[in-house]
Amino acid sequence: MNNALNKIHTDARLANFIEASRTPLRIACNTSSGFPLIVPLWFLFDGEAFWCATHKDAKLLTHLRNDERVGFEIANNEPPYAGARGHGRVQLIPDKGSEYLSKLLKRYYIREDSRLATWLLSRAEDEVAIRLDPLYINGWDYQDRMQDAREF
Repeated sequence: MNNALNKIHTDARLANFIEASRTPLRIACNTSSGFPLIVPLWFLFDGEAFWCATHKDAKLLTHLRNDERVGFEIANNEPPYAGARGHGRVQLIPDKGSEYLSKLLKRYYIREDSRLATWLLSRAEDEVAIRLDPLYINGWDYQDRMQDAREF
């Protein structure tokens, strides 16, 4: 088990944050222009890797085919801030895109009879699964530090 997976499996707060988070994973890839691109994607963590799915024509896939190295972040958008960030390598797996799209819809509580799910599932065969193997991960939680900082 690499150090990132070991950290997730031994740090209960980090593992619980990842499991409970319904904020998209933000994946940062390298582009041919030299500037990074950050894309939010629904994710699930299966104990070994983060899984996402995107349409086969997504520009993100072009960049990931050219360079499998990525940065990533999962962070809440409201104070008190907490999250996880790291870097790793991705594999693109077209044969599993439809499977992971269905799993992601369930994880993000998207009703299968909703317009969004109907549209996504109508093109499920064109989805590509992205497997992100974390090589480094670090978590943070500013809850204690920010307890008295906001006006409500």
